[in-house]
Amino acid sequence: MNQRAMIAATAATLMSLTLMATPVVAQEKENCFGIAKAGQNDCANLSGTHSCAGQSKVDMDKAEWKYVAKGTCKDMKGMTLDEAKKMKS
Repeated sequence: MNQRAMIAATAATLMSLTLMATPVVAQEKENCFGIAKAGQNDCANLSGTHSCAGQSKVDMDKAEWKYVAKGTCKDMKGMTLDEAKKMKS
């Protein structure tokens, strides 16, 4: 196989892999509060005591959140951002 054919085959493979992976990446996500276990939150909490993932100290803290597939938060007994803010006040 010559170099041109090899490059074309590699490019075609990469393009097809990208197209196959797009639906998974494009899946909509939402923040779900109150479901993260200690050390497994996805980012900053509502109270502002930390700003990074993996820093929650308590399981199921209502100020901590994780990304979940859109529409699944309620099934996990989680809360939206607005509900979490109301619980905080």
